[in-house]
Amino acid sequence: MATLPPLLTMHRITKSFPGVRALDGVDLEVQAGEVHCLLGQNGAGKSTLIKVLAGAHQPDGGEITWGGEPVSPASPIAAMRLGIATIYQELDLVGGLSVAENVFLGNEPTSAGFVVRGARARAAAARLLERLGHPEIDPARHVGELSAAQQQIVSMARALSHEVRLIVMDEPSAALDPDEVDNLFRIVAELTADGVAVVYISHRLEEIRRIGDRVTVLKDGRSVAGGLPADTTPTRDIVSLMTGRTVEHVFPDRPEEGAGGTDGAAARDPVLRVEGLTRRGEFAPLDLALRPGEIVGLAGLVGSGRSEILETIYGARRPDAGRVLVDGVPLRPGSVRAAVRAGIGLAPEERKAQALLMLESVGSNVSVATLSRYARAGWLDRRAERAAAHGAVRELSLRPDDPDAAVRTLSGGNQQKAVLARWLLRGCKVLLLDEPTRGVDIGARAELYAVIRRLADEGLAVLLVSSEVPEVLGLADRVLVLREGSVVHTAPARELDEHRVLDLVMEGNPTP
Repeated sequence: MATLPPLLTMHRITKSFPGVRALDGVDLEVQAGEVHCLLGQNGAGKSTLIKVLAGAHQPDGGEITWGGEPVSPASPIAAMRLGIATIYQELDLVGGLSVAENVFLGNEPTSAGFVVRGARARAAAARLLERLGHPEIDPARHVGELSAAQQQIVSMARALSHEVRLIVMDEPSAALDPDEVDNLFRIVAELTADGVAVVYISHRLEEIRRIGDRVTVLKDGRSVAGGLPADTTPTRDIVSLMTGRTVEHVFPDRPEEGAGGTDGAAARDPVLRVEGLTRRGEFAPLDLALRPGEIVGLAGLVGSGRSEILETIYGARRPDAGRVLVDGVPLRPGSVRAAVRAGIGLAPEERKAQALLMLESVGSNVSVATLSRYARAGWLDRRAERAAAHGAVRELSLRPDDPDAAVRTLSGGNQQKAVLARWLLRGCKVLLLDEPTRGVDIGARAELYAVIRRLADEGLAVLLVSSEVPEVLGLADRVLVLREGSVVHTAPARELDEHRVLDLVMEGNPTP
């Protein structure tokens, strides 16, 4: 592969925004038929670089060559015409249109000079979906009715509706369960076998080993390594390149026996009890006791009922049966207000859409659950609100620790810290975490893990959902394994390993 001329070369690419130099001379070289992995912490410049390649941003300097010829894509349409397709982490689909309409949006198929619509367009979309291993997705269905994983398949079908020679995939596995990841990798292997190049962005280093050919690492808007072999470069070297430091231990140590965790927490009365909680078609009757200082993990595939359990405990979904109690007091079913007042906080999976006010400041996001505390005679005491938010932000080492900073400008890890700071300021007793490190780089993950463990050590009860089994096992004290909405196994995390958990979620039988 190395003897072939590169399909794509990006040389000394620079790009600045007001007050920020996002790219400072980045180099990237991609061969036809290879999977080239682009790594870096949030804020390293990955998103800006792929937007330059996709024609969404125009570079300030540098050169792009495509098939040996200089190019300068002036728009995403121009990039697509070259054969460059980009699948962003935040999918750019139109929820009110059908699957087929989204697949061919801006690229409607024609016959004899006429645009093909209706049944013929749906049939063409169905062929692409079948190629992607998802013939069950109805081309006539509205995209807004699909799951996140299905929407990503639609976005991939749209890319394949063009004559692509290079596909950029930004965190494509973030919303997928293990079976769907396997299908994704099958698709990638078929594409590269046909000579299509793939630029693959992921924070999951185990995926890089499995799928990648070569790696380029970005840090602070610069390429600090390019063309590294993906399967043989030591993880510690990649992490050091990404972070500028060595991350020896990603997960914090659990408390010593008797000082917290499973053993110490067992001596305390439960702060949260879930008794017979049920939602038909989503999860079977669930019993759970969560004590102060304990982290309990829910492990299972996407669709196993994990997120639905958290949302029902939080009151965002109304149960068909059962109840939730905090400090022995039953909560009103289906009431978020009752849950928050009792001391339950939720950090949802889709933090940008469900937890953050993206056009507001960090301070406004942090204080939104406690505004009544700063009301004085019907007026909001902005100074007191800002001071309280600043204290919570500093306690979690959020960067920048400026409550006036726009939350949309923060990295994924710091946005998640802003959500945690909200509940820290509220003084919640129970924290529900749904995919807390989705889209967060390895350096920021280590910081979030340390924050979560510290909060638990200070007496917070944490219920954690994650699609990454090592994350559940590394962070939780106790694990409940879910399969098709039922708990099939419960054990201390130290007694489980990744293979055992995966066996249980795929083939386990409910415990007696």
